[in-house]
Amino acid sequence: MNTAQTPSTQAQAAAERFALRVTARLSGGTDDLPYDISERLRASRVQALARRKKEPAPVRLATPVVMHGRGGAATLGSGSGNERGGWWNAVVSAIPLMALVVGLVVINTAQDESSVNDVAEVDTALLTDDLPPAAYADPGFVQFLKTAAATH
Repeated sequence: MNTAQTPSTQAQAAAERFALRVTARLSGGTDDLPYDISERLRASRVQALARRKKEPAPVRLATPVVMHGRGGAATLGSGSGNERGGWWNAVVSAIPLMALVVGLVVINTAQDESSVNDVAEVDTALLTDDLPPAAYADPGFVQFLKTAAATH
């Protein structure tokens, strides 16, 4: 009979021995503690155990995924063996992608129209004003506006 342990089982055994020694040492020291401290430690242990990570449950698929091999090539399938409606599944799968593309085009068009309307509004205001557009770029005109506003 072969009793040789693999390195992983040796490491697990060593970790368990260490954990037992630490537990024994900590438990031995609790006898000398006052009652209120030992109760707080007990409550903390209960909280720590309640919050510890639970192992995730294994994920199960609704239909098993099976590898189908055809002439040396392997493909993934649902395992149902029903390949009818393959084109229908492709069309139905493409609908969300098409909706996304249409939505992006509509948003882009709306933003372009909005920016064009804003520019047209500013141009209309400049061209229908009593002052020529070059007056707004003149630094003396800005000073004139400041002094006119201060005197009124």
